[in-house]
Amino acid sequence: GSGAVVGKAAAPRAEPARRCRAVAARAAKQLINKPETTVSEALEGLVACHSHLGRLDGFPDIKVIFNKEHDKQKSVSVIAGGGAGHEPAHAAYVGNGMLTAAVSGEVFASPSAEAVLAAIRATAGPAGCLLITKNYTGDRLHFGLAAEQAKAEGFNVEMVVVGEDVAIDSPGIAGRRGLAATALVHKIAGAAAARGAPLSEVAALARSTVDACATLGVALRPCTLPGKEPDTERLAGESIEVGLGIHGEPGVDTRAALPVDELVRMLLARMDKSPFCKSLSKGERIVLLVNNLGSSTPLEMLVVTRAALSQLVGDYGVKVERALVGQFVTSLDMAGISLTLMRVDAAGGGGARAAP
Repeated sequence: GSGAVVGKAAAPRAEPARRCRAVAARAAKQLINKPETTVSEALEGLVACHSHLGRLDGFPDIKVIFNKEHDKQKSVSVIAGGGAGHEPAHAAYVGNGMLTAAVSGEVFASPSAEAVLAAIRATAGPAGCLLITKNYTGDRLHFGLAAEQAKAEGFNVEMVVVGEDVAIDSPGIAGRRGLAATALVHKIAGAAAARGAPLSEVAALARSTVDACATLGVALRPCTLPGKEPDTERLAGESIEVGLGIHGEPGVDTRAALPVDELVRMLLARMDKSPFCKSLSKGERIVLLVNNLGSSTPLEMLVVTRAALSQLVGDYGVKVERALVGQFVTSLDMAGISLTLMRVDAAGGGGARAAP
């Protein structure tokens, strides 16, 4: 009767609804409210935790976090930024001895030139301003436009672009990607600015640090954007990808997973043979940074660190001055690591490196 007809008619409408709920459930398996407010809410949470941090007027359209203790009459302003999704970079590095301000875009999206210019106007004084950005087209364009506008307004501004990736021997016109060495550049430039170094010296130290660094990473699982479904096809099974970018850019080699000792040996060998990283010399002093790309466990990170330290000292004969292990420049929840080697003597500015 009529009940059967109603039942048949309702079935096609119910099936799409179930599919929508299933997709929503998969996409919502993240600790967020709404994808479009995630970055702003994360920055609000960071500022709420630290009394020295402030937000510029215009938030959240202009996402600038700055150090309220910075004296722009005395010290160079060090400003960095880029798309969100790489936390703790960049906003969590704002503080005495590191960044004066951080400018954030949405996830994997460059901040606007207007936002960068607002950070310069708010924090730069007679000592000038250094902009640090990673080598990605949008970041270079927007930071560069802001720098030119600030110069036209009378600010003394220099810009340093971080690009230390050694995954690709011939990266083409785009150049080498900026990766975890960005955190080292922030620290060295920020420490130099904190001790009163002039802008020319701070910029020179930042550039020499970039030149002294090499980074190579490997991913076990790609990242998942806020509110999106996980990519279950890329790196399925036992596959890993060497040189996978921090925005999901293609790597240079997909292969079967290896035990950590073999994996680290392969990464170090590729770095040592890269045209951008001259062979390591016995007795050479280096800093090792083992970067968690997002969701690797502390247990895994220490196993990787053990292998890297053992091989650097035992196979290459270098002296590891300092080993830094943790999340420095991430890619959301990507599973994997990157290794960064910084040649201490080539970086220059021992006083800055020695700062806590």
